[in-house]
Amino acid sequence: MQLGMIGLGRMGAGMTQRLLGGGHQVVVYDRSPDAIKASAAKGAVASTSLEDLGQKLKAPRIFWLMIPAGAPVDDTIQRLQGSASPGDVIIDGGNSNYRDSVRRAEDLRTKQLEFLDAGVSGGVWGLKVGFCLMVGGSEAVFKQVEPIFKTLAPANGYAYVGPSGAGHYSKMIHNGIEYGMMEAYAEGFEILNASPYRFDLHGLATLWNQGSVIRSWLLELAEAALEKDPGLSQIRGYVEDSGEGRWTVEEAIEHGVPAPVLGLSLFTRFRSRQDDSFAGKVVAALRNEFGGHAVKPE
Repeated sequence: MQLGMIGLGRMGAGMTQRLLGGGHQVVVYDRSPDAIKASAAKGAVASTSLEDLGQKLKAPRIFWLMIPAGAPVDDTIQRLQGSASPGDVIIDGGNSNYRDSVRRAEDLRTKQLEFLDAGVSGGVWGLKVGFCLMVGGSEAVFKQVEPIFKTLAPANGYAYVGPSGAGHYSKMIHNGIEYGMMEAYAEGFEILNASPYRFDLHGLATLWNQGSVIRSWLLELAEAALEKDPGLSQIRGYVEDSGEGRWTVEEAIEHGVPAPVLGLSLFTRFRSRQDDSFAGKVVAALRNEFGGHAVKPE
């Protein structure tokens, strides 16, 4: 099939290369000319603008967006409408809020344009092992472009999960679970590192990946990271969040679902960005006031 890939970051570039390897024709665009050149060198068709990309695609066109959530997606969709025609399909593969995806689908439907929201998981490893895809929107449109999903994903690695918004909703919860899993590994390894035993953390990660109950791909990645830097001395413990963890906790609150692990894993990320928390200062001051416990000066 022919499609346009908009956004050639780590995910978009890998997806483009995997699609090219599967025999698809991919017209690419990115704000970075170097990114366009890199994909063109692998066989993609370069374009100089969104308008140029649209002109190089044959109707019905397929536009795949791999760009940051929020205003960039709305702005890009707005610009694409200038070269789109009825029946064209826009796929948002970024980590958009599912409510935005529902809104976009409804708006584009009035203009006879189709919209699919595709949750994409796989990171930089997706090029090699395939991307896991959770797709929401019209099932008929999903089937129309299914060859693309089949090429991108490993065996049994893609699925139609429901109407508009369902793809990004399921990816949101996927990422919320990911937060909790990573925090559990992080806390366990921190206890090991603080213990009276001089554990080989890389060795333990390797051991646990051999048939233990907690073996997983994330633990394999921890094993790889600890092999490169056994004490993780080259990494600062500053952890960002890209939004999906927050949205997952908000959904839990809205539906009255207890999700303490997911909530605490999100709040721990916030704490990682503080050199010295004010809350910690308050607790230290209170302990000093009621019990005379020593405090450490700045």
